[in-house]
Amino acid sequence: MDLPTQIEQRLTKLGVRATDVEERFVLGKGPGGQKINKTSSTVWLRHGASSTEVRCQEGRSREANRLRAWELLCQKIENARACVHAQARQDREKARRRNRPKSLGQKRRMLADKRHRSTVKSNRNRVQPD
Repeated sequence: MDLPTQIEQRLTKLGVRATDVEERFVLGKGPGGQKINKTSSTVWLRHGASSTEVRCQEGRSREANRLRAWELLCQKIENARACVHAQARQDREKARRRNRPKSLGQKRRMLADKRHRSTVKSNRNRVQPD
């Protein structure tokens, strides 16, 4: 497969080999008449390891669709990895916020609320006859 160097560099940066990607040319669908329905200008790419699929039918040219499909595949894999990294960062931040000590103001408010709750509960006792 001869791909432009820009796409090959992006794939190398992502750790994806071009041989791991299944590439097929299928019949197009939609408006376009006889030309679209008879030629296999739609490009379908599937990366097995990440189970990412891309289908491109933006133009009439098979080669232009092929290049665009490879760009979309790279972009989709990059976005998926960015989401994983963002989720991991959010989880670390959440754990950090959960485990940090309470501030003095928070402690004072908590103790005041506990005292208030205690008085409310103590007032629930039975009324003693005088």
